[in-house]
Amino acid sequence: MRRGLDQPGGKLPLFDENGRRVDSRVVRACLAQGWAEPWFANPLKPDWLVCKLTEAGRAVVSTAGRPAS
Repeated sequence: MRRGLDQPGGKLPLFDENGRRVDSRVVRACLAQGWAEPWFANPLKPDWLVCKLTEAGRAVVSTAGRPAS
């Protein structure tokens, strides 16, 4: 999800740094938590979930790895 912070519109990458497709279970878990939302349907690949970060997702990513105060 952190990579979505650097993408236009907060788009979540469909592939990881090694070129492997992000597991759809991870994407669905982020959707279920409200950290991501569907962005648009891809007519060429209808089974791909194209999503973007929500404000809640940005907050989670921004605070991840920071010590609790």
